Amino acid sequence: MPPNGPLADFGASWLGWDVVQGCETRQPSLSGLRDITMTPRKYGFHGTLKPPFRLIQTRAIAELEQATSEMAASLAPAICDCLQLTTMGRFLALTPQGGAEAVQQVAQTCVRDLDGFRAPVEEQEMARRRAAGLSARQDALLVEWGYPYVMEEFRFHLTLSGRLPDAAIPTWTENVRRFLPDLPTPFVLDQIALCGEREDGRFEVIHRYKLTG
Repeated sequence: MPPNGPLADFGASWLGWDVVQGCETRQPSLSGLRDITMTPRKYGFHGTLKPPFRLIQTRAIAELEQATSEMAASLAPAICDCLQLTTMGRFLALTPQGGAEAVQQVAQTCVRDLDGFRAPVEEQEMARRRAAGLSARQDALLVEWGYPYVMEEFRFHLTLSGRLPDAAIPTWTENVRRFLPDLPTPFVLDQIALCGEREDGRFEVIHRYKLTG
């Protein structure tokens, strides 16, 4: 989660959900905005490091919080040149430029060190992932880590839309630029957040942790 400030405020407003406060926000008055942000609204403005997972029954949330705290204390902040508005597939996102390998290392540590808390992926979910057409390596990652786009297949991004029609991408790119604040230069990832799914299906921050390694 971006720290409190203009970028976090923009993300909460743009998506219509403040994942830190756990409440809806008023979106900019743009026709169609609520529709194109419906998918990422559930999660709030964030960059995934470890994909969502169900807590295994043999572990408690307090144990997960402690493990996350200890992991964060072992990790050094990741510094990149900047964030940039890009198109990934057919959705819009902010992605790090220059030195993204450091962010990659933080993500890999999160995936690996917290995997003991992840319940096994159900066969129905495995089948759904495979139906998208995975490479042999992505399928192996799905089996090992419960998600196909981790480790070297991972690309850090802060999502700003769902999938857009090709013809609509230029218009929505300009719409984002109208509201986007100055992006941090350099971009420093010096904290992570543990988030959980609420009863209503939305995600909310449980706790933030500074990277102090």
